[in-house]
Amino acid sequence: MNIFALFVVGIQSIRSLWRFGQAVLGVIFRHPIPGTSIIPILPDGRIVLIRRRDNGLWGLPGGMVDWGEDIPSTIERELKEETGLDLVQIRRLVGVYSAPDRDPRIHSICVVVEADVQGNMEVQDTQEVIEIQAFSPDSLPSEPMSHDHARQLQDYLKGLTTLS
Repeated sequence: MNIFALFVVGIQSIRSLWRFGQAVLGVIFRHPIPGTSIIPILPDGRIVLIRRRDNGLWGLPGGMVDWGEDIPSTIERELKEETGLDLVQIRRLVGVYSAPDRDPRIHSICVVVEADVQGNMEVQDTQEVIEIQAFSPDSLPSEPMSHDHARQLQDYLKGLTTLS
């Protein structure tokens, strides 16, 4: 093989590698990221909310699904990481929320569940959470909430299962 032929093969290999890289980056950055929100219900019926460090607003605990993790595992992990509470059981699916603008950071698809929880509320991840508080359903904060969590809570309180 002459030097010109080797050069052409090399260029073709680089183009092939570049196309593969573009495809991988497209999958990673041009597709929604799956995540969860949890509506944690204490044994006395109160709903646990967190105040987020990034925007100072109240919201539901939750987060992104890690590689190799299923949604129930994500729910258990995120609940523990953000609130210190233990998952007793997932009670019901409240909804799947996928509007491209629901999270100001990225396009995410959020699976929202109601869950029975127990334990002691304690901020575990100080990088994400400022405070934790439990509210009765009729005394939830009236101030704006993070992301679309106010809608998620309203759908929950109305007994809806939402796909949006």
